[in-house]
Amino acid sequence: MKNTIIESVDLFCGAGGLTAGLRSAGVKVKAGYDIDAACKYAFEHNNDATFVCKDVGVVSTDEIEKWYSGNPVRLLAGCAPCQPFSSYNQGRDTRLDRKWPLLYQFARLIREIRPELVTMENVPDVTKHAVYNDFVAELSKQGYEVWSGTVACVDYGLPQQRRRHVLLASLLGNISLIPPTHSGSHLTVKDALGSLAPIEAGMVDAHDPLHRAARLSPINQQRIRLSRPGGTWKDWPEELRADCHRKQSGKTYPSVYGRMSWNAPSPTMTTLCYGFGNGRFGHPEQHRAISLREAAILQSFPKEYRFVPLDKNIEFRSVGRMIGNAVPVRLGEVIGESLISHVRQALADEQENTAKDACSVSRDSLSRIPKEPEHSNP
Repeated sequence: MKNTIIESVDLFCGAGGLTAGLRSAGVKVKAGYDIDAACKYAFEHNNDATFVCKDVGVVSTDEIEKWYSGNPVRLLAGCAPCQPFSSYNQGRDTRLDRKWPLLYQFARLIREIRPELVTMENVPDVTKHAVYNDFVAELSKQGYEVWSGTVACVDYGLPQQRRRHVLLASLLGNISLIPPTHSGSHLTVKDALGSLAPIEAGMVDAHDPLHRAARLSPINQQRIRLSRPGGTWKDWPEELRADCHRKQSGKTYPSVYGRMSWNAPSPTMTTLCYGFGNGRFGHPEQHRAISLREAAILQSFPKEYRFVPLDKNIEFRSVGRMIGNAVPVRLGEVIGESLISHVRQALADEQENTAKDACSVSRDSLSRIPKEPEHSNP
């Protein structure tokens, strides 16, 4: 057994949400791989790790292995893009789709490197696809103990109704996620955002360039003023309803153009969460969509986390994509805490077994010592 330090390579790392969480828990992340070059600054500036802009499908075993120092326990993390596994693709066989072989490439690297630890995170519907079942089967074939389950992020202190499928695998023994830390006390939007300075649509906080809200068209300004927290577009007068709402299909999306509620967790953050018309992303009180800063906070990024250099313009689409695509930092921290706890337990078990073996050897050695012959009294 190696010591309790864990070193990791983060595949599909994006802007570094998982890496930041792992580092907060005490895992040393050496490098991250992603094809989105825009993520390089955020990943490297905040995480003291190297960003490699490269398709995981062409990454070699030797390239990954060089990041590990050889002493700590090795973790290979791979949170493949979730879009292919969303519910609208439910039931499709993913094995022949050119967009969806990423989990197979992850499995290839695991098979060739055999890291002691593996983790992946994705949407809950990933379990409905053949590629996921093949991935788990490959882990079992390689001798890994596997834990997996759907995690409600609110149960671990994230102020967001995000549900994700998490998998942990280990060659060191049984493994599982730590128990919920906030199951009886969920954080709310007010807990997370209540102290931020108010801003208007299209404006930027003078003290925080990331605290900026997208502009609203005149009709959307009317719509948001008539929207109530937790309500729907059905609260509006008929003339303000969008064409999509008049269609039968549009009636099944009541949260579009919705306001969040102060006293509940937020909805799941997406890459377009800065847009009022893209979901329930209206501010609970102010007449605007949530700002990029508010989205980052709801994803549990620390306030000092930078997504672009200070001398660069902040673009909603680019930064919104980084924030929405990220593994929430808090979820990454929970995964890291689970892995560290697991390694420490495995080390303790090994030390206990070594001590038992030593005692057994000692007793066996004593039994072989010739006894002094008994002498009769003269």
